Amino acid sequence: MTQVAIIDIGAATAFLEEIAPEYWEQACTELMKQDRILKKLIPKIGPGFLRTRGDAFLTLARSIVGQQISVVAAQSVWNKVLIALKNKVSPKTILALPIENLRACGLSGRKVEYIRDLAAHFDSGQLHAGQWKGMEDEAIIKELSAIRGVGRWTAEMFLIFNLVRPNILPLDDAGLIKAISLNYFSGEPVSRHEAREVAANWAPWRTVATWYMWRSLDPVPVDH
Repeated sequence: MTQVAIIDIGAATAFLEEIAPEYWEQACTELMKQDRILKKLIPKIGPGFLRTRGDAFLTLARSIVGQQISVVAAQSVWNKVLIALKNKVSPKTILALPIENLRACGLSGRKVEYIRDLAAHFDSGQLHAGQWKGMEDEAIIKELSAIRGVGRWTAEMFLIFNLVRPNILPLDDAGLIKAISLNYFSGEPVSRHEAREVAANWAPWRTVATWYMWRSLDPVPVDH
């Protein structure tokens, strides 16, 4: 995947949690003590925090729409989906909408299959959504990855933006890798191994450090 979080527009996507995660302040304090780059970067970026969305289906549907296309293109497609669904995004409304209507929104045939499979998983009760809050990160990633079109990156975005897990490191995220390259390696190419080594210093707050890496590229937060 080549994009990170995506802004949602419209009544169906209006809710964003405006309260910082309870661990945020502690995480920032410890990261500034543990990491020389974040010691400078966190105060430079200033106030801000991860804003979360409570709707699990909506979060995952947005991730599928945004896969492998730019943030701007993803927003355009999503706005058309909202119009087609009359701002009522749910598993049932997705399944009820004719396939050709979804295609007309700009979704590829494969993404139509993916978003309908996601809707079917939620509608049938196959997912243990009610138990996710108590499950380990990797167990949730495994369950979500069983859905067509939901890979590790998408599952990790879900853990960050929906479940607000504090220690997620999305190494498949191009934005994170680019930020590590610029901030720690003077713009030189960075391998996954090197990125993981840098992030070892961020534990147990790798989600928070990742958020600041994203902000170092784009000061305006965007939300999944």
